[in-house]
Amino acid sequence: MGIAERRLKEKKKVKSAILKTGWKMVKETGWESLSLRKIADAIEYSVPVIYDHFANKEAILTEFSNKGYKLLSKKVQKAREKHQDPYEQLKVIADAYWDFALKNREYYQLIFGVGMPSCEGGKCAEDKTSFDFLVMESINEAILNSKQPDTNPCLKYYTYCSILHGFVSIKIMGNSPVPGELDKMVLKDAINGFIKNLD
Repeated sequence: MGIAERRLKEKKKVKSAILKTGWKMVKETGWESLSLRKIADAIEYSVPVIYDHFANKEAILTEFSNKGYKLLSKKVQKAREKHQDPYEQLKVIADAYWDFALKNREYYQLIFGVGMPSCEGGKCAEDKTSFDFLVMESINEAILNSKQPDTNPCLKYYTYCSILHGFVSIKIMGNSPVPGELDKMVLKDAINGFIKNLD
């Protein structure tokens, strides 16, 4: 292995250690604990070494945000592929979204700014477009099959996402007025109402 290859391998190793350590901090003590200095101390490198890999903390958040959106999009796509009917797709997308949020709270908090200062990471995540496309495709198909083909798909997309995000955010923040066992039933009821209105 040549010097250039060795350096590249070492650089990848350090970048991986930065992200792994940063994620461990987030899982253990939340997003507020994440700092470049703390990461540098934990991996026993100087802060300038961190800056060799990431321009700032926002760049690390963007990296995590991209990973979060990839996971969400993958889960949504897998659920969506089980059904041809766009109405059923919208139901299973809602289930997948709910499950993702509750099993991956840290990613969800970051990409949607729940319970923490909203970051730019979610806004520039590359894989956000994959999620948007999957939802929009089902909404467009549902509208084409409906009695209201002139319905504005963008309006319906934002309504659908607002329902999902609203219910999940309330659940994550612990402010739900609904008993825990009914949370998902209430979400399903809201999505059924959305679909009925769409038809």
